[in-house]
Amino acid sequence: MQKVHFIAIGGSAMHSLAIALAKKGYRVSGSDDAIFNPSKSHLEQMGLLPESPGWFPEKIKTDLDCVILGMHAKKDNPELLKAQELGVKIQSYPEFLYELSIDKTRVVVAGSHGKTTITAMVLHVLHYHDNPTDFMLGASVPGISETIQLTDENDFILLEGDEYLSSPIDLKPKILWYRPQIALISGIAWDHVNVFSTEAEYVKQFTLFIETIAEGGVLLYNADDARLAELVAASSHPIKKIPYALPEYEIHNGVTTLTTEEGPIPLSVFGQHNLSNLSGAHWLCQLMGIDLTDFHEAIPSFQGASRRLEKIASGKTSFLFCDFAHAPSKVKATCRAVCEQFVSQKIIACFELHTYSSFDMEFMKTYRDTLSGIDEAIVFYDPEALKIKKRTAPSEDDVRRAFNNNAIKVVTHPTEFQQLLMEKTYENTVLLLMSSGNYGGLAWGLLSERINAF
Repeated sequence: MQKVHFIAIGGSAMHSLAIALAKKGYRVSGSDDAIFNPSKSHLEQMGLLPESPGWFPEKIKTDLDCVILGMHAKKDNPELLKAQELGVKIQSYPEFLYELSIDKTRVVVAGSHGKTTITAMVLHVLHYHDNPTDFMLGASVPGISETIQLTDENDFILLEGDEYLSSPIDLKPKILWYRPQIALISGIAWDHVNVFSTEAEYVKQFTLFIETIAEGGVLLYNADDARLAELVAASSHPIKKIPYALPEYEIHNGVTTLTTEEGPIPLSVFGQHNLSNLSGAHWLCQLMGIDLTDFHEAIPSFQGASRRLEKIASGKTSFLFCDFAHAPSKVKATCRAVCEQFVSQKIIACFELHTYSSFDMEFMKTYRDTLSGIDEAIVFYDPEALKIKKRTAPSEDDVRRAFNNNAIKVVTHPTEFQQLLMEKTYENTVLLLMSSGNYGGLAWGLLSERINAF
């Protein structure tokens, strides 16, 4: 039995790992200065919720096998300083996961976009065919109750690979820790401008990631991404490189069907980005022991990952979709998917400026034309988010110039935004809400009821 302590246990990935380790028999403790739901209720159910918020150096003792440090903590965190003083082993959660899976075949899904969906697709297919695997996923998936599963007996571990930094004292991207035998890169589009100030610096991380793949391993990559294809071609690392691309498909009466030798296969998901994700997922499944026929049998029932073009509500002629899109490439792909799928409906697309990157005026220019083709475009930002991120508020004209769209309505107050949506008529309309935040506290239940009425 190992004894571990989590500094910043309330994070999405951190609390999931804490729970997974507790289920394995580890003795788990943790601290955080603030924990919100769903992390709070999950930890409470497992008896892992700290008694009170804050940092308590007295929790750090020499009998700890490891302290797992989250990104939410600071370099001067009192518990971290105590662990350093006592010489206790300190790891970020990707480093810890790597050591825990050292004897398994590690499968890592990386890329600027699509990695959660691809990982979720693979898990859905494996689950459908009762083919167990260890995994770490960035969002919940229907039919799979956990986002992390760790066992001693499974041969594979499937990891969603994040290019963000590992911890306050470990400033390399998480994906550089995992050293996979099988890897996939879904595409590259500059993100995390607060860490990677130039596009070249950001792209370099994926070059480094390729070099971490085990010699003789396999790299799957999206060949439709020209920059990624060029980057892969330039690598001399001794691995097998397998390209994948957008598969053939058709759309009839609002249903996307995959064109296969077995005939058309109807899908629950839609959009070219999701079809490209599906193509990558099918290759991963084959490398993990699922043949193409079995993949085609399972994939029609895949409903998508949480907040990845997730259908929240629908009436007779109306739909409400929620999407985690925040980077420009994701916003553009999501808007394109909805416009292609619902050609006869009015499209209202709302995008929240929420991330540190999106408030950077130079980076905001990369949103140019991402909302083009939308019947009604709304951009929202919450002044409170600006205060937290210590960013200057853009003007309405700044936003319209950055998006190259003078018709955009800019809303900066949560109450005004909710009222705007609640007053609309949604007959023959699709409402698309894109954000990595929550629009300052949007009442999703009330909005869903409004959509259901049409």
